[in-house]
Amino acid sequence: MEYDVIVIGAGAAGLMAAGEAALEGHSVLVLEKMEKAARKVRISGKGRCNLTNTRPREEFLEKVRSGRDFFAPAFDQFDNRRTFTFFRKQGVPLEVERGERVFPRSGKAWDIANALVEWVEESGAKIEYHTSVERILTVGGQIFGVEVLNRKGFVRKFECSKIILATGGASYPSTGSTGDGYRLAHDLGHSIEPIRPSLVALVSSLPAIHSLEGMSLRNVGARLVVDGQTVREEFGELDFSSRGVEGAVILRVSRDAVDALIDGHRVEVELDLKPALDVETLRERIVREREALPDVARLGELLRKLMPAPLVEVIAAEVGRPSSARMNSLDQSVFERVIELLKRFTLPIDDYGPFDQAVVTAGGISLEEVDPQTLQSRILPGLYLAGEVLDIDADTGGYNLQIAFSTGRLAGRLLGSTKPAKS
Repeated sequence: MEYDVIVIGAGAAGLMAAGEAALEGHSVLVLEKMEKAARKVRISGKGRCNLTNTRPREEFLEKVRSGRDFFAPAFDQFDNRRTFTFFRKQGVPLEVERGERVFPRSGKAWDIANALVEWVEESGAKIEYHTSVERILTVGGQIFGVEVLNRKGFVRKFECSKIILATGGASYPSTGSTGDGYRLAHDLGHSIEPIRPSLVALVSSLPAIHSLEGMSLRNVGARLVVDGQTVREEFGELDFSSRGVEGAVILRVSRDAVDALIDGHRVEVELDLKPALDVETLRERIVREREALPDVARLGELLRKLMPAPLVEVIAAEVGRPSSARMNSLDQSVFERVIELLKRFTLPIDDYGPFDQAVVTAGGISLEEVDPQTLQSRILPGLYLAGEVLDIDADTGGYNLQIAFSTGRLAGRLLGSTKPAKS
């Protein structure tokens, strides 16, 4: 069967591209190897789907870590405001939360995914599931179709003159993002920038780290230190889990941490557990807390007034005194060490989580080989590339899904209409 356009991948970028291409008058087929569309969207934001962020243009683009200038034309064509309007028109009420993050009011990521799928189908595109694209077929430097493996294991071919490659990255492979797009693009002559996990938990060798599992900290400062130099500072939430250290502040520093670890540098995260207090104010508070305790009070009693309970034994060990030590037996140097640890609790970072724990993939198809104004390949005419398969990634907070929506929309919009556009 022949189509004008085949979209490979029914994720956020692929669905946006397919709907736009269909509205431009093309016959569109979306090929998805999983049993349903937008599987990664359905689990994003811990199942709530942080679909975009309402920050102004310049602030938004500052959050794009790789490919910022390349992404700007796509964002200008379909920005965060248009995304907000788009989903409201699809009947999904939205709300803006702390950090300018946008979520469906229902708190259900499925509402976003289902709205996208319904819009694509209403636009006239067809989605075929359980269909894995094995090869993009070309002749004489021109696209003429794809070879696929269907759910029954049979090889089929679909003809087309244009393809939008939107297979996602390599993160959360259980959703179908297993890096297929990199192979398909490389087979056609594209260069692939090395891929690595981004927005991912970091693993620390701190001896007592496992005793902190399950603890969450709010309003903490975090400094990423590489070879003794601070390279990034963040403020917000941090969690200790079986996967390592995570939470918003860790996810935001993780990209730089992963790159530094890959390059063999020494990496640490320094936590400021009392960012609202300077050293002198903290010292005065400790004096007040000590004076309020009886003379026979123990170090642990003081520490419990200053930090969450799981940290007490960890800090006591770092100080070099048991939590049972009587405070009247301790000299001032012990309390100065407590202050130092509260303001700079250091986690040595030795590793990072795998792709199946990463929110997004850093690296991907080289942007030098793609036209940012159209997202058409400079290597193969008729091939368009959108979403996470490209070497673009951003901070956590709704920015990465916006990249998918913006690039998908641009790729589908600028294919060139072959028929009267649908109203």
